[in-house]
Amino acid sequence: MTLQPDGGRIQCHEGNIEYQLHRHDASGNSASKTTLVLLHEGLGSVSMWGQFPKKLAQTTGCDVFVYSRFGYGKSDPTTLPWQVDYMHVEGRQVLPQVLNRIQSQHFVLVGHSDGASIATIYAGDQPDPRLRALVLIAPHFFTENLSLKSIKGALEAYEQGDLRARLERYHGSNTDNAFYGWNSAWLNPEFEKWDITDFLPEISVPVLLIQGKQDQYGTEAQLREAEEKCSGTVVTALIDDCRHAPHLEREIETLDRLNKFLRQIS
Repeated sequence: MTLQPDGGRIQCHEGNIEYQLHRHDASGNSASKTTLVLLHEGLGSVSMWGQFPKKLAQTTGCDVFVYSRFGYGKSDPTTLPWQVDYMHVEGRQVLPQVLNRIQSQHFVLVGHSDGASIATIYAGDQPDPRLRALVLIAPHFFTENLSLKSIKGALEAYEQGDLRARLERYHGSNTDNAFYGWNSAWLNPEFEKWDITDFLPEISVPVLLIQGKQDQYGTEAQLREAEEKCSGTVVTALIDDCRHAPHLEREIETLDRLNKFLRQIS
């Protein structure tokens, strides 16, 4: 399919998802052979990335493709409740369809939080010769008490605070779908056993790990797991004075780290 720079919708078996494409050449005459595919967090969407995708394209010279998963942003809704394996479903069933429709010769998956887990599942499930590298921002490979504590806090903020109103700006009619799908799955007692570390040894492409030192959703133990188990080269960037969203909280440093990594692997 022909992707439009202004964005649009991609049809998958399960419905339609919204996307945007940021070309590193503003004229639209991109000669880039590598596309950076952004996978958002558990409450994210196309618009919640802010200006980061555009700046990423300008900084790296790569095309940047970003989309909202089902139930988020302007994509089609999903059916609640989500199951504990919802990220496996994304990595094995939905993401392959999206990548095939992009029709890029090579791509790098840039995942944040849940998006990093989905990227890990995709890369570790079966080899894809088009995949050049992974950039995993604030990744989750197994469940931690810190994560569950923060997610319980998010539920309180959503139902008793202003979180719902803030999310509605990005998700519209999908707001409850996005929040309760994500939150209820993580707070399912079965999620305490959720673990995708078995995928790590199957990942042979270079990996960049980025995490804030003050991340309220995960500890450095997540990074150590990937450093120990991934088969390929692993580069780690632990950013001080930063919580769960380095690409927003420490944008310049995150762009710099990512750009250096891509230059090294090229």
